[in-house]
Amino acid sequence: MSGEQLIRKIGRSGVRASAVGLGTWAIGGWMWGGTDEAQSIAAIQASLDAGVTLIDTAPAYGLGRSEEIVGKAIAGRRDKAVIATKCGLVWHTQNGKHFFDQDGQPVHRYLGRDSINHEVEQSLRRLGTDYIDLYITHWQDVTTPIEETVRALEELKAAGKIRAIGASNVDRPELRHYIQTGSLDAIQERFSMIDRGIEADLLPLTVQNGVSTLSYSSLALGLLSGTIGPDRIFSGDDQRKDNPRFSVANRQKAKDFSEAIRPIAELHGASVAQVVIAWTLAQPGVTFALCGARNPAQAFDNARAGTLRLSADDLKAIDAALVAKLAHMDG
Repeated sequence: MSGEQLIRKIGRSGVRASAVGLGTWAIGGWMWGGTDEAQSIAAIQASLDAGVTLIDTAPAYGLGRSEEIVGKAIAGRRDKAVIATKCGLVWHTQNGKHFFDQDGQPVHRYLGRDSINHEVEQSLRRLGTDYIDLYITHWQDVTTPIEETVRALEELKAAGKIRAIGASNVDRPELRHYIQTGSLDAIQERFSMIDRGIEADLLPLTVQNGVSTLSYSSLALGLLSGTIGPDRIFSGDDQRKDNPRFSVANRQKAKDFSEAIRPIAELHGASVAQVVIAWTLAQPGVTFALCGARNPAQAFDNARAGTLRLSADDLKAIDAALVAKLAHMDG
């Protein structure tokens, strides 16, 4: 490993951040079996200590819980963090389309100007800051024109409350629409070794238009981390409990894949998870890889992936192992 964290730009915004980012969905607790605040704060601070500057959160992660924990963790260290958070999943209004219920609260997709202005103030308060580095529309709202949404975000940028504009969970027509506004800096989409749909439909557009891509679920909810075997038990509201992707058969395939690439990891003095993250960052069009961590050890392990540089031969061997071990994964 080189010892230097890989740093990349967020679109044309001028904002720079570590290519490895800390994702904090699990830290919010919801769908992850709860959260330990002290451990979560320690994980965020360990990430910052290890050179990870990009911290990704959202109001919907525990109905504000994740943002509150991030705010506590970065208190006194705001200048070390590049904070990405989101808007568009709301529980203060019935506007838009109902999406899901969380803790008895109906959550709607809504990206109207009035709601965005409300949400940004709530996020700033929870995060304990006066600006957000990257503000992302979390899920798209069919009831609000994209032009209205982008105008609201541009107004926030002009006011200094946000520094860059992003969109998440978009389809190709929506991405084209955002790009046509001229204000889009980044998208955030599911991408991993076993979730590669955006390679064909979204990444060609982002590369062509100078838009950065943040991958989420880069370790496929931990399946590709090298630490989840066929005997793992998931409990409580952990979303993986009933997820067919986490069948015993699939976990065995993931374990076999981990063993196949372990020699590459050992060659670099790295973990399997670090190799998977580094592979993700080596894919054309993928700018940042978001990886969850719930304790300092996980955070530090993920952070070291930003110092790992895989060779062309390494990447070829990893791709061969993917075909041999994971090509027929169910779910």
